[in-house]
Amino acid sequence: MHLTGVVICVATVAGLTSCAVGPKYQRPAVGAPADYRFATNQTPNSLADLPWWQVFQDPILQDLIRTALTNNYDLKQAVARVEQARNLAVAARAPLFPQIGYGGDVGRGRNAVFNTPAVLGGATETSAQINLNAFWEIDFWGRIRRLSEAARAQYLATDEARRGVTITLVSDVATTYFQLLALDEQMKIQRAATNAYAGTYRIFSDRRTNGVASRLETDRAAASFANAARTIPNLELQIATTENQLSVLLGRYPAPVPRGSLAGQPPAAPDIPAGLPANLLRRRPDIAASEQLLIAANANIGASLADFFPKIGLTTLLGRLSPEVSAFSAGTANMWNVGATMAGPIFQGGQLRAQYLASKAKFAEARAAYQASVLAGFQDVSNALIARQKLAEIRVFDEAAVVALTSSVQIATDRYLNGKSSYYEVLQAQQELYPTELAEIQTQVGELIAVVQLYRALGGGWQAGTDTKGAE
Repeated sequence: MHLTGVVICVATVAGLTSCAVGPKYQRPAVGAPADYRFATNQTPNSLADLPWWQVFQDPILQDLIRTALTNNYDLKQAVARVEQARNLAVAARAPLFPQIGYGGDVGRGRNAVFNTPAVLGGATETSAQINLNAFWEIDFWGRIRRLSEAARAQYLATDEARRGVTITLVSDVATTYFQLLALDEQMKIQRAATNAYAGTYRIFSDRRTNGVASRLETDRAAASFANAARTIPNLELQIATTENQLSVLLGRYPAPVPRGSLAGQPPAAPDIPAGLPANLLRRRPDIAASEQLLIAANANIGASLADFFPKIGLTTLLGRLSPEVSAFSAGTANMWNVGATMAGPIFQGGQLRAQYLASKAKFAEARAAYQASVLAGFQDVSNALIARQKLAEIRVFDEAAVVALTSSVQIATDRYLNGKSSYYEVLQAQQELYPTELAEIQTQVGELIAVVQLYRALGGGWQAGTDTKGAE
Protein backbone atom coordinates (compact mmCIF):
# COMPACT_ATOMS: atom_id res chain seq x y z
CA MET A 1 0.00 0.00 0.00
CA HIS A 2 2.95 2.30 0.53
CA LEU A 3 3.75 1.91 -3.17
CA THR A 4 0.21 2.92 -4.04
CA GLY A 5 0.52 6.16 -2.09
CA VAL A 6 3.78 7.02 -3.79
CA VAL A 7 2.36 6.40 -7.25
CA ILE A 8 -0.74 8.49 -6.52
CA CYS A 9 1.35 11.39 -5.24
CA VAL A 10 3.56 11.30 -8.32
CA ALA A 11 0.51 11.17 -10.58
CA THR A 12 -1.09 14.10 -8.77
CA VAL A 13 1.99 16.25 -9.24
CA ALA A 14 2.22 15.25 -12.89
CA GLY A 15 -1.44 16.05 -13.47
CA LEU A 16 -1.17 19.45 -11.83
CA THR A 17 1.87 20.44 -13.84
CA SER A 18 0.64 19.14 -17.19
CA CYS A 19 -0.80 21.48 -19.77
CA ALA A 20 -3.92 21.21 -21.89
CA VAL A 21 -3.22 20.95 -25.61
CA GLY A 22 -5.19 22.96 -28.10
CA PRO A 23 -5.73 26.67 -28.77
CA LYS A 24 -6.41 29.10 -25.95
CA TYR A 25 -9.74 30.83 -26.34
CA GLN A 26 -9.78 34.45 -27.45
CA ARG A 27 -12.95 36.39 -28.14
CA PRO A 28 -13.15 37.24 -31.87
CA ALA A 29 -12.90 40.91 -32.74
CA VAL A 30 -16.30 42.20 -33.83
CA GLY A 31 -15.48 45.87 -34.35
CA ALA A 32 -18.52 47.20 -32.50
CA PRO A 33 -19.50 50.74 -33.55
CA ALA A 34 -18.95 53.66 -31.21
CA ASP A 35 -22.70 54.24 -30.90
CA TYR A 36 -26.01 52.77 -32.02
CA ARG A 37 -27.43 54.05 -35.25
CA PHE A 38 -30.31 56.48 -34.59
CA ALA A 39 -29.32 56.92 -30.94
CA THR A 40 -30.10 60.50 -29.94
CA ASN A 41 -27.47 60.69 -27.20
CA GLN A 42 -24.84 58.44 -25.64
CA THR A 43 -24.96 57.76 -21.91
CA PRO A 44 -23.67 54.91 -19.76
CA ASN A 45 -27.23 54.40 -18.49
CA SER A 46 -29.54 52.14 -20.45
CA LEU A 47 -33.21 51.24 -20.50
CA ALA A 48 -32.09 47.63 -20.09
CA ASP A 49 -30.65 48.43 -16.65
CA LEU A 50 -34.20 48.64 -15.29
CA PRO A 51 -36.11 45.53 -14.19
CA TRP A 52 -39.27 44.89 -16.16
CA TRP A 53 -41.62 46.11 -13.42
CA GLN A 54 -40.10 49.58 -13.66
CA VAL A 55 -40.46 49.67 -17.44
CA PHE A 56 -44.02 48.34 -17.62
CA GLN A 57 -45.88 50.31 -14.97
CA ASP A 58 -49.43 49.17 -15.76
CA PRO A 59 -50.36 47.16 -12.61
CA ILE A 60 -52.56 44.76 -14.60
CA LEU A 61 -49.71 44.09 -17.05
CA GLN A 62 -47.33 43.52 -14.14
CA ASP A 63 -49.66 40.87 -12.71
CA LEU A 64 -49.85 39.16 -16.10
CA ILE A 65 -46.08 39.12 -16.51
CA ARG A 66 -45.64 37.77 -12.99
CA THR A 67 -48.13 34.99 -13.74
CA ALA A 68 -46.36 34.13 -17.00
CA LEU A 69 -42.97 33.90 -15.27
CA THR A 70 -44.50 31.39 -12.85
CA ASN A 71 -46.65 29.28 -15.17
CA ASN A 72 -45.31 29.51 -18.71
CA TYR A 73 -44.34 26.07 -20.03
CA ASP A 74 -41.66 27.25 -22.45
CA LEU A 75 -39.85 28.80 -19.50
CA LYS A 76 -40.26 25.62 -17.46
CA GLN A 77 -38.69 23.65 -20.29
CA ALA A 78 -35.80 26.11 -20.45
CA VAL A 79 -35.21 25.77 -16.70
CA ALA A 80 -35.19 21.97 -17.03
CA ARG A 81 -32.66 22.18 -19.86
CA VAL A 82 -30.40 24.26 -17.64
CA GLU A 83 -30.56 21.61 -14.93
CA GLN A 84 -29.70 18.92 -17.48
CA ALA A 85 -26.71 20.88 -18.76
CA ARG A 86 -25.50 21.60 -15.22
CA ASN A 87 -25.43 17.91 -14.35
CA LEU A 88 -23.78 17.01 -17.65
CA ALA A 89 -21.05 19.51 -16.79
CA VAL A 90 -20.57 17.81 -13.41
CA ALA A 91 -20.41 14.43 -15.14
CA ALA A 92 -17.81 15.69 -17.63
CA ARG A 93 -15.57 16.80 -14.76
CA ALA A 94 -15.87 13.52 -12.83
CA PRO A 95 -13.06 11.67 -14.73
CA LEU A 96 -10.55 14.12 -13.24
CA PHE A 97 -10.95 12.16 -10.01
CA PRO A 98 -10.22 8.46 -9.30
CA GLN A 99 -13.02 6.15 -10.32
CA ILE A 100 -13.57 3.62 -7.52
CA GLY A 101 -15.82 0.57 -7.76
CA TYR A 102 -16.40 -2.84 -6.32
CA GLY A 103 -17.05 -6.31 -7.63
CA GLY A 104 -17.48 -9.87 -6.56
CA ASP A 105 -18.08 -13.42 -7.82
CA VAL A 106 -19.24 -16.65 -6.35
CA GLY A 107 -19.65 -19.88 -8.24
CA ARG A 108 -19.27 -23.64 -8.28
CA GLY A 109 -17.60 -25.71 -10.97
CA ARG A 110 -15.20 -28.43 -11.97
CA ASN A 111 -11.65 -27.56 -13.01
CA ALA A 112 -12.69 -23.90 -13.12
CA VAL A 113 -12.36 -20.86 -10.93
CA PHE A 114 -14.76 -17.97 -11.62
CA ASN A 115 -15.75 -19.47 -14.98
CA THR A 116 -12.06 -19.63 -15.98
CA PRO A 117 -10.54 -23.05 -16.82
CA ALA A 118 -7.99 -24.22 -14.26
CA VAL A 119 -6.31 -27.53 -13.41
CA LEU A 120 -7.82 -28.57 -10.10
CA GLY A 121 -7.30 -32.36 -10.36
CA GLY A 122 -10.85 -32.91 -11.45
CA ALA A 123 -12.18 -31.45 -8.25
CA THR A 124 -15.49 -29.67 -8.00
CA GLU A 125 -15.13 -26.53 -5.93
CA THR A 126 -17.12 -23.51 -4.80
CA SER A 127 -15.12 -20.30 -5.24
CA ALA A 128 -15.64 -16.66 -4.27
CA GLN A 129 -14.00 -13.25 -4.57
CA ILE A 130 -14.75 -9.67 -3.57
CA ASN A 131 -12.71 -6.60 -4.42
CA LEU A 132 -12.43 -2.85 -4.52
CA ASN A 133 -10.91 -1.43 -7.69
CA ALA A 134 -9.84 2.02 -8.76
CA PHE A 135 -8.78 3.62 -12.00
CA TRP A 136 -7.43 7.11 -12.51
CA GLU A 137 -6.63 8.57 -15.91
CA ILE A 138 -3.78 11.05 -15.57
CA ASP A 139 -4.83 14.03 -17.64
CA PHE A 140 -1.37 14.80 -19.05
CA TRP A 141 -2.66 16.36 -22.26
CA GLY A 142 -5.74 18.05 -20.83
CA ARG A 143 -8.27 15.90 -22.70
CA ILE A 144 -10.59 15.61 -19.71
CA ARG A 145 -10.16 19.25 -18.78
CA ARG A 146 -11.01 20.31 -22.30
CA LEU A 147 -14.13 18.14 -22.29
CA SER A 148 -15.06 19.57 -18.90
CA GLU A 149 -14.49 23.09 -20.23
CA ALA A 150 -16.73 22.38 -23.21
CA ALA A 151 -19.48 20.93 -21.00
CA ARG A 152 -19.34 23.92 -18.67
CA ALA A 153 -19.61 26.29 -21.63
CA GLN A 154 -22.59 24.32 -22.91
CA TYR A 155 -24.18 24.68 -19.48
CA LEU A 156 -23.60 28.45 -19.46
CA ALA A 157 -24.98 28.70 -23.00
CA THR A 158 -28.10 26.85 -21.87
CA ASP A 159 -28.47 29.20 -18.93
CA GLU A 160 -28.18 32.19 -21.26
CA ALA A 161 -30.81 30.58 -23.49
CA ARG A 162 -33.06 30.29 -20.42
CA ARG A 163 -32.54 33.99 -19.77
CA GLY A 164 -33.37 34.66 -23.40
CA VAL A 165 -36.63 32.72 -23.05
CA THR A 166 -37.46 34.83 -19.99
CA ILE A 167 -36.78 38.11 -21.80
CA THR A 168 -38.79 36.94 -24.80
CA LEU A 169 -41.65 35.90 -22.53
CA VAL A 170 -41.76 39.29 -20.79
CA SER A 171 -41.72 41.14 -24.11
CA ASP A 172 -44.29 38.81 -25.73
CA VAL A 173 -46.73 39.27 -22.84
CA ALA A 174 -46.31 43.06 -22.99
CA THR A 175 -46.63 43.16 -26.79
CA THR A 176 -49.74 40.96 -26.85
CA TYR A 177 -51.28 42.99 -24.03
CA PHE A 178 -50.78 46.25 -25.90
CA GLN A 179 -52.17 44.71 -29.08
CA LEU A 180 -55.25 43.69 -27.12
CA LEU A 181 -55.68 47.22 -25.82
CA ALA A 182 -55.39 48.53 -29.39
CA LEU A 183 -58.09 46.12 -30.57
CA ASP A 184 -60.38 47.36 -27.80
CA GLU A 185 -59.89 50.95 -28.97
CA GLN A 186 -60.44 49.94 -32.59
CA MET A 187 -63.67 48.26 -31.54
CA LYS A 188 -64.87 51.49 -29.89
CA ILE A 189 -64.06 53.48 -33.03
CA GLN A 190 -65.71 50.94 -35.30
CA ARG A 191 -68.86 50.82 -33.19
CA ALA A 192 -69.00 54.62 -33.24
CA ALA A 193 -68.55 54.57 -37.03
CA THR A 194 -71.26 51.95 -37.42
CA ASN A 195 -73.66 53.96 -35.29
CA ALA A 196 -72.85 57.10 -37.26
CA TYR A 197 -73.43 55.37 -40.60
CA ALA A 198 -76.65 53.84 -39.23
CA GLY A 199 -77.88 57.29 -38.21
CA THR A 200 -77.00 58.70 -41.60
CA TYR A 201 -78.84 55.84 -43.29
CA ARG A 202 -81.97 56.49 -41.21
CA ILE A 203 -81.86 60.18 -42.13
CA PHE A 204 -81.63 59.43 -45.87
CA SER A 205 -84.23 56.73 -45.66
CA ASP A 206 -86.68 59.12 -44.02
CA ARG A 207 -85.82 61.89 -46.47
CA ARG A 208 -86.32 59.53 -49.41
CA THR A 209 -89.69 58.50 -48.04
CA ASN A 210 -90.60 62.16 -47.99
CA GLY A 211 -89.29 62.56 -51.53
CA VAL A 212 -86.31 64.75 -50.56
CA ALA A 213 -83.37 62.33 -50.92
CA SER A 214 -82.53 60.19 -53.91
CA ARG A 215 -82.13 56.42 -54.01
CA LEU A 216 -78.46 56.90 -54.90
CA GLU A 217 -77.83 58.73 -51.64
CA THR A 218 -79.80 56.16 -49.64
CA ASP A 219 -78.00 53.20 -51.20
CA ARG A 220 -74.61 54.79 -50.59
CA ALA A 221 -75.54 55.35 -46.95
CA ALA A 222 -76.72 51.73 -46.64
CA ALA A 223 -73.47 50.45 -48.15
CA SER A 224 -71.37 52.58 -45.78
CA PHE A 225 -73.34 51.20 -42.81
CA ALA A 226 -72.90 47.58 -43.98
CA ASN A 227 -69.18 47.98 -44.58
CA ALA A 228 -68.69 49.45 -41.11
CA ALA A 229 -70.84 46.77 -39.45
CA ARG A 230 -68.98 43.89 -41.12
CA THR A 231 -65.71 44.98 -39.47
CA ILE A 232 -67.07 44.41 -35.95
CA PRO A 233 -67.19 40.56 -36.14
CA ASN A 234 -63.67 40.56 -37.55
CA LEU A 235 -62.46 42.67 -34.61
CA GLU A 236 -64.28 40.36 -32.20
CA LEU A 237 -62.43 37.44 -33.80
CA GLN A 238 -59.08 39.19 -33.42
CA ILE A 239 -59.79 40.06 -29.78
CA ALA A 240 -60.74 36.46 -28.98
CA THR A 241 -57.65 34.96 -30.66
CA THR A 242 -55.37 37.54 -29.03
CA GLU A 243 -56.87 36.71 -25.61
CA ASN A 244 -56.23 33.03 -26.34
CA GLN A 245 -52.63 33.78 -27.31
CA LEU A 246 -52.07 35.73 -24.12
CA SER A 247 -53.71 33.00 -22.04
CA VAL A 248 -51.27 30.42 -23.40
CA LEU A 249 -48.35 32.70 -22.55
CA LEU A 250 -49.74 32.81 -19.02
CA GLY A 251 -49.82 29.02 -18.87
CA ARG A 252 -53.63 28.97 -18.80
CA TYR A 253 -56.42 27.59 -20.92
CA PRO A 254 -57.98 30.13 -23.33
CA ALA A 255 -60.16 32.57 -21.40
CA PRO A 256 -60.95 36.30 -21.17
CA VAL A 257 -58.00 38.40 -20.00
CA PRO A 258 -58.33 41.34 -17.60
CA ARG A 259 -56.88 44.56 -18.96
CA GLY A 260 -56.82 48.31 -18.72
CA SER A 261 -57.11 50.83 -21.54
CA LEU A 262 -54.74 52.22 -24.11
CA ALA A 263 -55.49 55.75 -22.98
CA GLY A 264 -54.49 54.84 -19.41
CA GLN A 265 -50.98 53.71 -20.27
CA PRO A 266 -48.22 55.71 -18.52
CA PRO A 267 -46.43 57.84 -21.13
CA ALA A 268 -42.89 56.77 -21.96
CA ALA A 269 -40.00 59.16 -21.53
CA PRO A 270 -39.42 61.25 -24.67
CA ASP A 271 -35.76 60.23 -24.80
CA ILE A 272 -35.01 56.64 -23.78
CA PRO A 273 -31.27 55.92 -23.33
CA ALA A 274 -29.87 52.91 -25.15
CA GLY A 275 -26.56 52.83 -23.26
CA LEU A 276 -23.09 51.99 -24.50
CA PRO A 277 -22.75 49.56 -27.43
CA ALA A 278 -19.98 47.63 -25.65
CA ASN A 279 -22.48 46.57 -22.98
CA LEU A 280 -24.66 44.85 -25.56
CA LEU A 281 -22.16 41.98 -25.89
CA ARG A 282 -22.56 40.97 -22.26
CA ARG A 283 -26.24 41.88 -21.81
CA ARG A 284 -27.89 40.17 -24.79
CA PRO A 285 -28.47 36.50 -23.88
CA ASP A 286 -28.32 35.31 -27.48
CA ILE A 287 -24.89 36.91 -27.95
CA ALA A 288 -23.65 35.54 -24.63
CA ALA A 289 -24.99 32.07 -25.49
CA SER A 290 -23.28 32.19 -28.90
CA GLU A 291 -19.98 33.03 -27.24
CA GLN A 292 -20.31 30.14 -24.78
CA LEU A 293 -20.93 27.78 -27.69
CA LEU A 294 -17.81 29.23 -29.30
CA ILE A 295 -15.84 28.53 -26.11
CA ALA A 296 -17.16 24.96 -26.13
CA ALA A 297 -16.13 24.50 -29.77
CA ASN A 298 -12.66 25.83 -28.99
CA ALA A 299 -12.31 23.39 -26.07
CA ASN A 300 -13.41 20.49 -28.25
CA ILE A 301 -10.50 21.23 -30.61
CA GLY A 302 -8.14 20.62 -27.68
CA ALA A 303 -9.99 17.42 -26.73
CA SER A 304 -9.73 16.13 -30.33
CA LEU A 305 -6.03 16.99 -30.42
CA ALA A 306 -5.42 15.15 -27.14
CA ASP A 307 -6.82 11.96 -28.68
CA PHE A 308 -3.60 11.72 -30.75
CA PHE A 309 -1.60 11.21 -27.54
CA PRO A 310 -1.54 8.15 -25.29
CA LYS A 311 -3.90 7.84 -22.34
CA ILE A 312 -2.04 7.09 -19.12
CA GLY A 313 -3.74 5.76 -16.03
CA LEU A 314 -3.26 4.09 -12.69
CA THR A 315 -5.12 0.99 -11.53
CA THR A 316 -5.40 -0.54 -8.09
CA LEU A 317 -7.14 -3.65 -6.81
CA LEU A 318 -7.77 -4.74 -3.23
CA GLY A 319 -9.86 -7.72 -2.14
CA ARG A 320 -10.14 -11.32 -1.13
CA LEU A 321 -9.96 -14.39 -3.36
CA SER A 322 -10.34 -18.05 -2.58
CA PRO A 323 -10.98 -21.13 -4.69
CA GLU A 324 -12.73 -22.56 -1.64
CA VAL A 325 -15.41 -20.74 0.27
CA SER A 326 -14.24 -22.40 3.47
CA ALA A 327 -10.85 -20.63 3.16
CA PHE A 328 -12.34 -17.21 2.19
CA SER A 329 -11.73 -15.70 5.61
CA ALA A 330 -8.14 -16.95 5.87
CA GLY A 331 -5.26 -14.50 5.62
CA THR A 332 -4.00 -16.22 2.48
CA ALA A 333 -7.15 -15.07 0.66
CA ASN A 334 -6.01 -11.45 0.58
CA MET A 335 -5.18 -9.97 -2.85
CA TRP A 336 -3.97 -6.58 -4.09
CA ASN A 337 -2.48 -5.09 -7.18
CA VAL A 338 -1.10 -1.72 -8.28
CA GLY A 339 -0.35 -0.95 -11.89
CA ALA A 340 -0.13 1.64 -14.60
CA THR A 341 -1.69 1.57 -18.04
CA MET A 342 -0.92 3.32 -21.29
CA ALA A 343 -2.80 3.13 -24.56
CA GLY A 344 -2.45 5.19 -27.68
CA PRO A 345 -3.43 5.14 -31.34
CA ILE A 346 -1.21 3.87 -34.14
CA PHE A 347 -3.58 3.56 -37.07
CA GLN A 348 -7.25 4.56 -36.98
CA GLY A 349 -8.01 4.83 -40.68
CA GLY A 350 -7.95 8.63 -40.56
CA GLN A 351 -10.64 8.80 -37.88
CA LEU A 352 -8.71 10.96 -35.42
CA ARG A 353 -7.59 13.40 -38.09
CA ALA A 354 -11.13 13.69 -39.42
CA GLN A 355 -12.47 14.34 -35.92
CA TYR A 356 -9.84 17.01 -35.32
CA LEU A 357 -10.60 18.77 -38.62
CA ALA A 358 -14.32 18.53 -37.91
CA SER A 359 -13.82 20.21 -34.51
CA LYS A 360 -11.93 23.05 -36.19
CA ALA A 361 -14.73 23.44 -38.73
CA LYS A 362 -17.24 23.45 -35.87
CA PHE A 363 -15.27 26.26 -34.26
CA ALA A 364 -15.34 28.24 -37.52
CA GLU A 365 -19.11 27.76 -37.67
CA ALA A 366 -19.53 28.86 -34.04
CA ARG A 367 -17.34 31.92 -34.62
CA ALA A 368 -19.45 32.99 -37.60
CA ALA A 369 -22.64 32.41 -35.56
CA TYR A 370 -21.27 34.58 -32.75
CA GLN A 371 -20.33 37.40 -35.13
CA ALA A 372 -23.74 37.13 -36.80
CA SER A 373 -25.51 37.37 -33.43
CA VAL A 374 -23.60 40.58 -32.68
CA LEU A 375 -24.68 42.10 -36.00
CA ALA A 376 -28.28 41.01 -35.40
CA GLY A 377 -28.20 42.59 -31.94
CA PHE A 378 -27.12 45.97 -33.26
CA GLN A 379 -29.70 45.72 -36.03
CA ASP A 380 -32.48 45.05 -33.51
CA VAL A 381 -31.49 48.03 -31.38
CA SER A 382 -31.23 50.37 -34.38
CA ASN A 383 -34.59 49.21 -35.75
CA ALA A 384 -36.30 49.79 -32.40
CA LEU A 385 -34.72 53.24 -32.00
CA ILE A 386 -35.77 54.48 -35.43
CA ALA A 387 -39.24 52.91 -35.09
CA ARG A 388 -39.94 54.80 -31.88
CA GLN A 389 -38.62 58.08 -33.28
CA LYS A 390 -40.60 57.93 -36.52
CA LEU A 391 -43.80 56.67 -34.91
CA ALA A 392 -43.64 59.64 -32.52
CA GLU A 393 -43.45 61.94 -35.54
CA ILE A 394 -46.33 60.15 -37.25
CA ARG A 395 -48.50 60.39 -34.12
CA VAL A 396 -48.27 64.21 -34.18
CA PHE A 397 -49.71 64.28 -37.69
CA ASP A 398 -52.34 61.64 -36.84
CA GLU A 399 -53.60 63.70 -33.89
CA ALA A 400 -53.80 66.82 -36.02
CA ALA A 401 -55.64 64.97 -38.77
CA VAL A 402 -58.18 63.49 -36.35
CA VAL A 403 -58.95 66.91 -34.87
CA ALA A 404 -59.41 68.45 -38.32
CA LEU A 405 -61.53 65.58 -39.70
CA THR A 406 -63.76 65.49 -36.62
CA SER A 407 -64.51 69.14 -37.23
CA SER A 408 -65.07 68.55 -40.94
CA VAL A 409 -67.64 65.79 -40.28
CA GLN A 410 -69.61 68.11 -38.03
CA ILE A 411 -69.47 70.96 -40.51
CA ALA A 412 -70.45 68.72 -43.46
CA THR A 413 -73.37 67.28 -41.52
CA ASP A 414 -74.64 70.75 -40.60
CA ARG A 415 -74.28 71.94 -44.20
CA TYR A 416 -76.20 68.95 -45.51
CA LEU A 417 -79.04 69.30 -43.01
CA ASN A 418 -79.30 72.98 -43.96
CA GLY A 419 -79.41 72.10 -47.65
CA LYS A 420 -76.07 73.69 -48.47
CA SER A 421 -74.31 70.51 -49.67
CA SER A 422 -74.97 66.97 -50.84
CA TYR A 423 -74.60 63.75 -48.86
CA TYR A 424 -71.35 62.95 -50.62
CA GLU A 425 -69.66 65.71 -48.68
CA VAL A 426 -70.76 64.10 -45.39
CA LEU A 427 -69.83 60.62 -46.58
CA GLN A 428 -66.40 61.74 -47.71
CA ALA A 429 -65.70 63.39 -44.35
CA GLN A 430 -66.81 60.30 -42.42
CA GLN A 431 -64.83 57.93 -44.65
CA GLU A 432 -61.71 59.98 -43.97
CA LEU A 433 -62.24 60.39 -40.21
CA TYR A 434 -62.68 56.80 -39.01
CA PRO A 435 -59.68 55.26 -40.85
CA THR A 436 -57.55 58.12 -39.56
CA GLU A 437 -58.70 57.41 -36.00
CA LEU A 438 -57.79 53.75 -36.49
CA ALA A 439 -54.39 54.76 -37.85
CA GLU A 440 -53.83 56.95 -34.79
CA ILE A 441 -54.49 53.93 -32.54
CA GLN A 442 -52.07 51.81 -34.55
CA THR A 443 -49.40 54.50 -34.23
CA GLN A 444 -49.96 54.82 -30.49
CA VAL A 445 -49.67 51.09 -29.85
CA GLY A 446 -46.75 50.95 -32.25
CA GLU A 447 -44.87 53.38 -30.02
CA LEU A 448 -45.53 51.21 -26.97
CA ILE A 449 -44.41 48.07 -28.80
CA ALA A 450 -41.29 49.88 -30.06
CA VAL A 451 -40.31 50.50 -26.42
CA VAL A 452 -40.86 46.79 -25.71
CA GLN A 453 -38.73 45.85 -28.72
CA LEU A 454 -35.98 48.24 -27.67
CA TYR A 455 -36.02 46.82 -24.15
CA ARG A 456 -35.76 43.30 -25.52
CA ALA A 457 -33.12 44.23 -28.11
CA LEU A 458 -30.93 45.74 -25.39
CA GLY A 459 -31.14 42.54 -23.35
CA GLY A 460 -33.35 43.92 -20.60
CA GLY A 461 -36.10 42.19 -18.73
CA TRP A 462 -34.35 39.89 -16.27
CA GLN A 463 -31.05 41.03 -14.87
CA ALA A 464 -28.87 38.82 -12.71
CA GLY A 465 -29.74 38.99 -9.03
CA THR A 466 -33.25 40.39 -9.53
CA ASP A 467 -36.59 38.77 -8.94
CA THR A 468 -40.26 39.62 -9.08
CA LYS A 469 -40.45 40.87 -5.50
CA GLY A 470 -39.74 44.40 -6.66
CA ALA A 471 -42.96 44.37 -8.64
CA GLU A 472 -45.13 43.51 -5.65
